[in-house]
Formats: sequence, structure tokens, C-alpha cells
Amino acid sequence: MDEILLQQIQNEIDNARLNGDRANLNKQQLDTFLDKEEKNMVDSQLDLSDQITRIDYLLKGYSLQPDKDGNLIWTAPISEDMKVFSDYGIQLIMNTICFYLNKNTLLSNYKEEEIKQKMLEFTKELIWAVFMNYDKVFKYPCVLDCIEMIKARLAKQTAISKYAYELQGRYDITEEQIYAQKISVIEDKIELEIEKVKQSLIKEKLKRFPLLVRVIQDTVHSTYQRALNGQERASIRTHMSVSETKGNVPIQMPKQGGFFGWGKK
Repeated sequence: MDEILLQQIQNEIDNARLNGDRANLNKQQLDTFLDKEEKNMVDSQLDLSDQITRIDYLLKGYSLQPDKDGNLIWTAPISEDMKVFSDYGIQLIMNTICFYLNKNTLLSNYKEEEIKQKMLEFTKELIWAVFMNYDKVFKYPCVLDCIEMIKARLAKQTAISKYAYELQGRYDITEEQIYAQKISVIEDKIELEIEKVKQSLIKEKLKRFPLLVRVIQDTVHSTYQRALNGQERASIRTHMSVSETKGNVPIQMPKQGGFFGWGKK
């Protein structure tokens, strides 16, 4: 009888040890899961790739258009007029932006006056850098584009002149003759006309520059605002503290029968 009782006690001790090992393993698994969850949360919270990608698309003249399923996707510009910056200009601006849109900025601790001063300096330096490299930053129209613009302008002028002649009852002058007259006026100064068209197209592109600067400025400012008084760091610490509290909740041992239950019977 003593041997049977001792065997039951030993079995209960073994079961208790096994259940304890399982409980420790479950806690380790839970802690590991929480660590991964915290890391994913922090990485997601500090990820600014969407904002950087958005600015890159805007600088390239892309626009959001619905696809066949109604989802908005970035679509390449259908007109050269939408391309304000050259490849060099896009790279210059993007490199500048990436110095500001990063985790270091988010995890910093700035006062409101510091942010205002930094934004003022950033905007001034960005505009200055662009206009100091004016001829390289902006996308100039090619000669062929200018020639097509001149052709379109001459065709429009020809149509207007022909209509004016018809109002006078003069139907003997053909469009070809009118077009030839227009050509003769500019043929000795075609290079000057091309330059005029080029400058006109550039001015149209420059009209979009203030808006693009404002978009960039607002994005950088929003990043700095998240670092106001170190609130981004505080937010992450708070979340991690909550996660650690949840992770340290004691894991209850499952109720067992056997010796300890048998002893109460």
C-alpha cells in the first residue's frame, strides 16, 4: 500500500513539473509574440515611406486615377506640361526631403519655437537651392515640342485670317496662301520664336511650383509636429508599457486531479 501511495505522489510531482514547464513555455511564446507585435507597431508608426512616395509621384507629375475596379492608382502624366521638374530636379528635392522625413526627426524632442525656426530655414533653403540650379532643376521643353507649338499657333492664325477674308467677301485666297504668308513673317527669326515658346512653356510650369513647395512644406511640418515635446517617443513608450503589463499577467495553472485532488477527497 505504501509503494502504491509513493508511486501516486511521484506521478503527481512529475505532472506538476510538466505543467510548470508548459506554463513557462507558454509565457515565453507570449512574450516573444508581444515583442514582435511591439516591433511591428513601432516600425509601422515610424514608417514615412507613404509620404515620401506620394511626394515623389507628385514631383514627377503623376496623378491619382481610378482603375477598372475603382481603386485609385498613381498614373503617369499624359502631357509633358505636367512634368515640372527634370530628373536632376526631382532627385535634388527628394534627397533634401529624406534628410527630414525619417525616424530621427520623429523621435526627437522639439519645442514649438524650434519647429517654426526649422521650417522657416527649410523652406528658404529649398527655394534657394531650386532657383540657384534653375536651368537644371526645371524640365525645359525640347525643340520639337516648341516647333509643334508654333505649328499649332500658325494654324490657328491661318483659320482666323481666312474667316476674316470671307467676311470681306474674298474667297479667292486659300488657306495655303495664308499659311505661307504667316511663315514668311517668322522664317528669318525662327530661333527667336522657338525661344519665346520655350519661355512661355516654362512660365506655365512655374505656376505649379508654389503649390508643390506648399505640399512639401506641410509634409515636413507634420513630421516635426509629431516630435513636438517628444510626444512620438512618449506614445511609443506608453504602448510598450501597456504591452508589457499584458504580457506579465500570471498564467493560471490548470486544475488537476490526482494526488492533490485525491488528498482532498
